Amino acid sequence: MEFKDYYDILGVKPEATEADIKAAYRKLAKQYHPDRNKDAGAEEKFKAINEANEVLRDTEKRRAYDELRAGGYRGGEQFRPPPGWGQSHGFDFGGDGGGDFSDFFESLFGRGGAGPRGAPRARRGGDVHAHVQIDLQTAYDGGRTRLALQGSSGDERVLEVKIPAGIQPGQVIRLAGQGHAGSGGAPNGDLLLEVGIRDDVRFRLDGRNVLHVLPIAPWEAAQGTTVPVPTLAGTVDLRIPAGSQSGRKLRLKGRGLPGAHPGDQLVELSIRVPTPETDAQRQAYEALREQFADYDPRH
Repeated sequence: MEFKDYYDILGVKPEATEADIKAAYRKLAKQYHPDRNKDAGAEEKFKAINEANEVLRDTEKRRAYDELRAGGYRGGEQFRPPPGWGQSHGFDFGGDGGGDFSDFFESLFGRGGAGPRGAPRARRGGDVHAHVQIDLQTAYDGGRTRLALQGSSGDERVLEVKIPAGIQPGQVIRLAGQGHAGSGGAPNGDLLLEVGIRDDVRFRLDGRNVLHVLPIAPWEAAQGTTVPVPTLAGTVDLRIPAGSQSGRKLRLKGRGLPGAHPGDQLVELSIRVPTPETDAQRQAYEALREQFADYDPRH
């Protein structure tokens, strides 16, 4: 069998800290999780990542592995563990197994990494990474949404997830104990939900700010007016200053996503010119042209 370089699998250096290993594992597990990545080989890659994390996050396993690796073994080389190596480091090989691990892993740590005298080592269950999509209104108001999760065995469970008001895309909601089952009395892992926000026909999100494009008529822009504008908290009246141009942005303070520092709503004006359809309308445009004969919009 081949020697596995667990540091190389996680893409970290041998001197990596516990935090470095955790961050690398979470990133790769999310990238290659079978529920998300359907590419050929993704599932095997995911198993290799879990196995590497199983060793490097465990102080005893990592210390023993580092001792072995210091002997000059490198990933891909043919390997056979020294006689009695696993037992001499306190690992038991008589169990029925507790994980989907490679022959290399089992040759070093036993089937599932049992502790001395055959007692299963307490091992916290692995975290599960998933995504949840919500609409912008839910992100603003907060609330609850249902999430269906399918396990590796094909079974499905439905969870009700509480969404905090003001959550932003990319934020992670942690559901304690909803991950993989622990062993030896250790707690279950957690479910880590990365939040995505669906596109909205009325608004575009920019951090905590919300952008809304407001169509207005030429005479409204020229003379100024007050018009109703939608916001995530309901419709408000907005004063359009006289002489406004397309692209001008007006700010509604505190009308963005809530938070310690709430965002604003930016209203971008878009002047829409009506197409003349009658002789009277065409004459009105001609009169307007005559009245503004000296105006050159390209000057």
